[in-house]
Amino acid sequence: MITGKNYIGKELSAQGSTVFRTINPKLNLENAWECTEATVEEIGRATALAKDAFKMYRNTPSADRAHFLNTIADEIEALGDELIDTYCQESGLPKARAEGERGRTVFQLRAFAEMLGNDDWKGRSIDLAIPDRQPLPKVDLRKTMIPMGPIAVFGSSNFPFAYSTAGGDTASALAAGCPVIVKSHPMHAGTGELVASAIIAAAEKTNMPNGVFSNLNSKGIEVGVQLVQDAKIKAVGFTGSIRGGRALLDIAAGRPEPIPVFAEMGSLNPVIITQKALEKKGEHWADIYASTITMGTGQFCTNPGLILGIESDELDAFAKNLAEKMVKVDPTCMLHPNIKAAFSALKQEVSSQDGVSVLSAEITNVDTNYADQCLVTVSGSAFLSNPKLHNEVFGPFSVIVKCKNQAELLEIIEGLEGQLTGTIIAEEEDHSSLPIIVDELQQRVGRVIFNGVPTGVEVCPSMNHGGPYPASTDARFTAVGIQSIKRWIRPVTYQSFPKELLPNELKNG
Repeated sequence: MITGKNYIGKELSAQGSTVFRTINPKLNLENAWECTEATVEEIGRATALAKDAFKMYRNTPSADRAHFLNTIADEIEALGDELIDTYCQESGLPKARAEGERGRTVFQLRAFAEMLGNDDWKGRSIDLAIPDRQPLPKVDLRKTMIPMGPIAVFGSSNFPFAYSTAGGDTASALAAGCPVIVKSHPMHAGTGELVASAIIAAAEKTNMPNGVFSNLNSKGIEVGVQLVQDAKIKAVGFTGSIRGGRALLDIAAGRPEPIPVFAEMGSLNPVIITQKALEKKGEHWADIYASTITMGTGQFCTNPGLILGIESDELDAFAKNLAEKMVKVDPTCMLHPNIKAAFSALKQEVSSQDGVSVLSAEITNVDTNYADQCLVTVSGSAFLSNPKLHNEVFGPFSVIVKCKNQAELLEIIEGLEGQLTGTIIAEEEDHSSLPIIVDELQQRVGRVIFNGVPTGVEVCPSMNHGGPYPASTDARFTAVGIQSIKRWIRPVTYQSFPKELLPNELKNG
């Protein structure tokens, strides 16, 4: 049952006077539940509890933390239809998407639990002493990883399960031994509370310390700002806009003790398509990308918002074909009226720039909060000279850039800001000419895709979901897969330590 209250550790609390309701974007109506924003005092209690819980939780055996994560997964599944229905009411997304995302969230939790089966993730290193080494003896040095402390996690708007309350940031931080305080996203606060109740239930069943998890409601930005400014918070996980992520990065850097912010932010996800690919499979790729650009109403961080090719009759035909296929897809609902308004404004801004041609026919009679997908084209020179064409339009929108030659295409790639993904669509005959493109593209992206689509982020150890700024704030780390635990741990070396005082993973044998 949704109470609209905050979880301060295991206690439900609603001391504040600021209340808000989430919105059903399909009906364009407020949902029934009223949520109370966390107060400064409640935020302080949550961080104090997290600090105390860390003293015990950081030393909890890996097997116990694994049991905790698996129990969270069990409790989420036990919420059943109420959770799915609430997700759909707050996001406008279909039931199949809700069920799929719940499955991914549960899988992530169980994957981290399985990872805790051994200590390999700590990257231990042992250098034995050589007391008789000349000219100086060598001391015994042993290195391992330890958890950083309480983590603030910001729920994302476009993934109410997988990147929010019990999503990858929370799962990886809890696996590392770090308590988590979630700043719930105001667009799906009811969904967040239900998931939070599952985490609290799991904490009680597995005897985890009070304060290992808290969930705070917020209508605006104040709760998040206060949370990041709190000295007891040691790192931040964020998925969202460049503006939001950059603001948190600046706040964290301005603290007396600066802390890392691991933010996954905006991305155009450029796609390069060769002449041979257009000649041989232009129709095929138009079908694939019409579905990809409009899938989920384009509300994926890996949505392909930029397509690059060399100007030709084949590229013109591909662009026309892609536009026609896109407008044949029935418009779908966006996550929130504010997101729809931002989409419409940014789409209009890009479409009205000099040299931009709108290819897709106008879609009329679109329901409120439903997106009318759009494809535009522009020359390579116009794209290079106009920074506004480099802005992400969050939704079913893409720009085809017609480059005059490969040199201009490479200049565009080199000039792009950091991206999550880059895709190359080519034929076998192109292979000999691709290394220069791959070499340039990999400098700008975190994941390079060949003959595929950037949407769909597999949860596995080899996945990298990150990239150079502003795709993420630290390109060395992924936000997806078990390697994402590395964001919440730091190295410690033990020198000349007695065996009985060493962590178990550093003891001989």
